[in-house]
Amino acid sequence: MELAYYSDYAVRLVNSEEPARGKDSLTSVEAVRELFGANASAARRTTDADVTRFRSVRARLRSVFAAADSGDETLAVDLLNSLLLEFPVSPQISGHDHRDEDGRPLWHMHLADHPSNATAGYAAIAAMGLAFHLTEYGVDRLGLCEAAPCRNAYLDTSTNRSRRYCSDRCATRANVAAYRARKRLEADRSASTGLAADSAQPSSASGERLPDRGGR
Repeated sequence: MELAYYSDYAVRLVNSEEPARGKDSLTSVEAVRELFGANASAARRTTDADVTRFRSVRARLRSVFAAADSGDETLAVDLLNSLLLEFPVSPQISGHDHRDEDGRPLWHMHLADHPSNATAGYAAIAAMGLAFHLTEYGVDRLGLCEAAPCRNAYLDTSTNRSRRYCSDRCATRANVAAYRARKRLEADRSASTGLAADSAQPSSASGERLPDRGGR
């Protein structure tokens, strides 16, 4: 399993809440277990207590994305380092379950999750995955969607560091909103220009000289 995969753990957890919309899908043990994806063995350790603990970790991970999105690299790294210290991982070389065409193991780095509880395990993997992504691609590759009120977290993997939205849907919605805003502005300017022309016409008419009827 590639280390880049683990960074998705952080994104999934952060995006389980939409603060601006007042939405939070992390309300049950089942919702927490779904975040683990294919890691069923770790998901089975989840208890009711993990719901609250997951929310706490989620807030801290969102702070990392928020700091990176605002351009404060030092704060983003400090916040992530605090998570790494609190939730350590055990890197291991794995590959017995993945073999090439000749039957040889496809060795790769694997992050063994913490055995104490589901939250510690998930937080450790999410923080380490995010740390690998940050150091490999840069702090500016962590962002929050600009399509208000979304603000979902995303990892920018574009070649030119141009990503600004969490999904194509949000990008389309933002582009449509910007287009409509430009059209409204153009219409307002056109209306203002027309009103200015109408108000100027009577003024020029009142300044015309009357014809000389008496020859004086």
